[in-house]
Amino acid sequence: MLHSPCFKSIKMAQVDVRTETIINTSVEKVFAFTADPDNAPKWYVNIRSAEWRSPKPLFIGSHIAFKAQFLGKQLAYVYEITELIPGQKLVMRTADGPFPMETTYLFERASSTATKMILINRGLPAGFSKLFAPFMSMAMRKANNKDLALLKQILEK
Repeated sequence: MLHSPCFKSIKMAQVDVRTETIINTSVEKVFAFTADPDNAPKWYVNIRSAEWRSPKPLFIGSHIAFKAQFLGKQLAYVYEITELIPGQKLVMRTADGPFPMETTYLFERASSTATKMILINRGLPAGFSKLFAPFMSMAMRKANNKDLALLKQILEK
């Protein structure tokens, strides 16, 4: 019975995680650090490496290959930069990888000396992975909170 409600909910299973923090430094500094893929392994706890597949600097259409460890699995994927508004927004989407994913960074001035950074991850797990979408969301939220805490620690030094 492929039309049962159970299968419909699995088919529609997705990851949609939003985390945020206040970093006591300027929007410009937070944006410059996070929008540089070379820094990703420094503040993302699960990213092991980032490799430019396009010439520097970052631009709409840039491709960056990442290697990560998530939920005990090695992941390799390529993100394409799809939106880039300096000091405000960065959006990247999977160009090649295990399943479609989109990561968005939003930057807001929290005060004259602080930045609110919002990190959003959305995706559609494929194949067997979609059965674990709710668990993946919880694990991703936990990892993202660690990432933002580490980013805050690095940038507030």
